Amino acid sequence: MPALTLREILALDPVRAAEPELLAGHTALDRPVRWVHSSEVYEGANFLDGGELLLTNGFGLMDAADEVRRRYVRELASRGVAGLAVEVGRSLPAMPAEVVDEARRRELPLLAMHRVVPFVRITEAANRAIVARGLSGRAVVRPWGDDHTAALLADLADRAALNQPEVEARAALAGFHPGPGARLVGVSLHGTREVGTVDRAVRLLGGAGVLRAAFPGDVLALLSLPGARPGDPVKAVQEVFRTAAGPGLTVAVGHAVSASQGGWLRWSDTLRAARTTLELALTVPAAEPGVPDGPLVTSSRALALERELTRGGLDANRERLSALVHHTLGPLLTWEASHSSDLVRTLETHLRNGCSPTRTAALLHIGRQSLYQRLERIETLLGLDINDSDLLGELLTATCAHRLVERPSGARPATTAPHFKRTA
Repeated sequence: MPALTLREILALDPVRAAEPELLAGHTALDRPVRWVHSSEVYEGANFLDGGELLLTNGFGLMDAADEVRRRYVRELASRGVAGLAVEVGRSLPAMPAEVVDEARRRELPLLAMHRVVPFVRITEAANRAIVARGLSGRAVVRPWGDDHTAALLADLADRAALNQPEVEARAALAGFHPGPGARLVGVSLHGTREVGTVDRAVRLLGGAGVLRAAFPGDVLALLSLPGARPGDPVKAVQEVFRTAAGPGLTVAVGHAVSASQGGWLRWSDTLRAARTTLELALTVPAAEPGVPDGPLVTSSRALALERELTRGGLDANRERLSALVHHTLGPLLTWEASHSSDLVRTLETHLRNGCSPTRTAALLHIGRQSLYQRLERIETLLGLDINDSDLLGELLTATCAHRLVERPSGARPATTAPHFKRTA
C-alpha cells in the first residue's frame, strides 16, 4: 500500500480541527509524508531528511526580515519537505506575504492553521497513521482501481490487517466523519449495481453520513447516524430502505455500533453482519412473508438465530441441525408426511410473534379459529404446552433449523454476498 499522503494527513480529525488553509502547493498534495514533527528552530532545515510535514507556531517568523523568511522557505524546499504548516492568529497575526510567495515559487505546500490545536495531538495522530500504513502494506487485487471508498469498505468487510489511525485517515479522505456519539450501521444490498438507493435512504434519514460503493452485483454501505438522533438506529435504517428501495431488491442491515468505542473492528463487525445476513436472506426461505411487490428488507437481529445456526456454513452444520429437528419436532414431521398441513411453519410464526394469536393468524392468512385448531394439534402431537417458557428456546431453534435444512419450495436461488479477493 502506498505511503500516507499529505492529502490524507489533512483529512485527519486533529488536523481538520485546526482549520488548515492551503496557501501554496495545491498540486503537491499527493506527496508521501514520511513523518510529522514540530520545530521552532528556524535554522534547522539541515536536520531534516526530506518527506516531513513541519509544524511551527510562527513565532520566529514574526520579526524576521523579508529575506530571512524567504531563505527559510527555500531551505525547507531544498531539503524535500512534504509541507509547512504555520499556526496563525496567536504568535503570528497573519501569514507573511514573502512566505506565501516563496512557497508558491517552490511549489511547497504551505498551510495556515487558523485554530490552535496542540501540535502533540496532530503529530501523534499523523505519525500513528503513517506507521499503521507502513505496517499494513500488502498487495491487493482490486477491480475498483483507485476508488478509495470501495477499497476501504472492502478492507473493512474482509477484516483486513488494519488499525484505527489508518481507518480514520482513509475514511476522512472519503469524506466520512462520524461525529461524537455517532452510531454506525452496515448495509448490504443485492439486485442493483447503483448506489442511488443508498443515497435516497441517506436523504430520508437526514443528517446521516455514508460510505458507499457498488461492487459486482451488490452495494455495500456504512451509515453514520448522529448520536442525538432518538429511537432505534437499526429500525430507522430499515424503514428508510423500505421506502427508498425498489421492488426486487434485497437489503440487509447490520447491527448498530458506536463510532468511537471499540475502534475499527466494530466498523468491520456491522458490515460483516450485514453481508452475512444478505447471504442468508438470499439463500434460505424467509420465516415470514415479505411485502408483495416490494423490497425485502431484513436485519442481522431478525436473522440472528439463522446466523448462529449456520456459523461456519450450512453444510458443515446440516447433520447436527437435522438431528435437532428430528429430536424436537419428530411427531410433527411424521404427521406432515401424510397430511396436508403446515404445522411446523405455524409453530415458528407463533413463537416468533410472542405467541400472539392475532398476529400469527394475520401473517398466515387464516382465521383465529383455524389457528387455535392447529395449535391444539401441535400440542397433542408433541405432548407439550407450547406456551411453557422453558420450551420456547428449544422449539424456536428447532423450527428455524427445519427451515434451514429442509429448504421447502419458495426458497430463493442460491447466490453469494460480495466477495473481495486479495492476495498475500
